[in-house]
This record gives sequence, C-alpha cells and structure tokens, in this order.
Amino acid sequence: MTVSDAISEYLSYIESVRTLSANTLTACGNDLTQFKEMPFIGPARELSLIELEDLKQCVGFLSKKKRSAASINRFISSVRSLFAYCRKFGHLQKNVALELKTVKNPKKLPRFMTGDEIDKLCREPEVNELLWEKRDRALFEMLYSSGCRVSEIASLTLDDFGGDYTSAIVTGKGSKDRRVYFEKDAQNALKAYLEDRKKRFGEEDTERHIFVNQRGGALTTGGIRMIINRYSGSEGTKHHVSPHAFRHTFATAMITNGADVRMVQEMLGHASISTTQRYTHISTEKMIEMYNKAHPHAGK
Repeated sequence: MTVSDAISEYLSYIESVRTLSANTLTACGNDLTQFKEMPFIGPARELSLIELEDLKQCVGFLSKKKRSAASINRFISSVRSLFAYCRKFGHLQKNVALELKTVKNPKKLPRFMTGDEIDKLCREPEVNELLWEKRDRALFEMLYSSGCRVSEIASLTLDDFGGDYTSAIVTGKGSKDRRVYFEKDAQNALKAYLEDRKKRFGEEDTERHIFVNQRGGALTTGGIRMIINRYSGSEGTKHHVSPHAFRHTFATAMITNGADVRMVQEMLGHASISTTQRYTHISTEKMIEMYNKAHPHAGK
C-alpha cells in the first residue's frame, strides 16, 4: 500500500468511525498531507518500506523549518496514529512509528487578560462601534462569562438555553456535553442583542444559532476571530488577543478568586485535571508578586 492510499483510507476511517472534532480532523489531514509530500517520503512510496530513520528525518525537517514543539508533536501523533491503524488492519507487519519520540515541549503559561483589559475589551463595541455593537458586546461577555471555546460559542443555539439565559448546554471535544453559566452582564448583553436582532431581521429570522452575521446567517469561528481581531487590534484596544484568551482569562479569574480546581475543570470541559492546574501556577505567581510588593522585608 502506498503512503497516499494509506492516508486516504485512514482519514476516511477516522471521519466516519471516530468522534473527532472538525478541527482535529482538519489538523490531522494537514499533518499527513505534509508527511506524504516530504522529499524523503513521497505519496507513491510503499508504506512498508519506510524506516524509523525516515520518520526521524521528517521531524528534523520540521525543526529546521522552525516549527514549534507543539506543532511537531502534533505531526508525530498524526503519523503514529496512521501507522498504528495500518498495523491493526494488516497493511504493515511492523509499526516503526512506535519508536518515534516526541520533542521536548517547553511549558508555557496560558496568556490571559487582566481585569482592566477584559473590561475594556468588553466595553469596546459600545465606545467604538466597528461592526454590530450589541452582538459584539454579547459575544465578548458570553465568551468571558462561560469560558467556552470559540467553536462552542459558534455552535450555540437558542434551543441550548434555559428560559432565563443563565446557563446553556454546549458540546465540547469528544462530543461531550456540559453545562456552562452566564452571569448578569452576559445575560443582559445577550437579551439586548436578541432584541436588536429581532428588530433588524423581523419575522424572516429563522436562524437558530445565537450569533449571526450581518446577513442573518450563522456566525462561523472565522467570523468570531475576525470580530475579536478588529476590536483588539489597531482600530480598537491595540492589545491583540485570540478568542482563546477569553477562556484563559475566565479560568485564571476563577482560580484566583478561590474556585475549586475540579469545578473549573468541569466548567472548561477538560479531560485531565493537569490541564486545568496550569491556572493554579498563574495564581501562585500572582500571589508571589503581591507578597514581594507588600512585605516590609521584601528588599524594597
């Protein structure tokens, strides 16, 4: 079996059988396309003729291209999964990818916004109406209030809410449902936006997704990123952030203000507690900084 045929079969398998998110499927497809197009692999090469040394060359090639450790390790994971699939279904007698080791990934603390920064960004649509004031204010408040991923907010529909907009059910990674919550500012902003949306589109508005574009269609994750880029970029706060920064800011605020780490894990939909515990490190660093500023013997 050629590399190209193996990849095509494997991608069809994971798309139809495994419950992976669209983002994961896209990332895996990109990694494996990159794999088959490498000069020392090639799409027509027999998969069974690939040696461990060939795979190591792939990793070295990506390192020379200055790819991040996280990107390289995702590539390695995709290649390992391909080889494991082919071994399981008899396309390979030996899985050489088992011995392919990941590269060291330097630990980075999540980037988050301070209280002043998040407040300023949430108010920005009102003071600087670049797109759709009420929608954009509601979008920012709900991202910050819930800690949702951008894909979860984009997928949110009117049917996912209770009657008072205090909470909703979202579907996260691995098709797992969880309940997320919205505080008063988010609730009020959402109600104001839905009223404004009703005035704008009237009875013709049949879209069930909460957030829509200016034509009334469901807002995509790309559309949400564009909105955040506009308001946090040179036209807005001039402090560019990604959609995920809202999630990091939510988690940091919860941990810093005393929320139990397992409760935050549940709210974020993390499969592993260790992922959530990154935010306790941020909280600890903040406490040390405050201690050094306040203690009389801190060497001022």
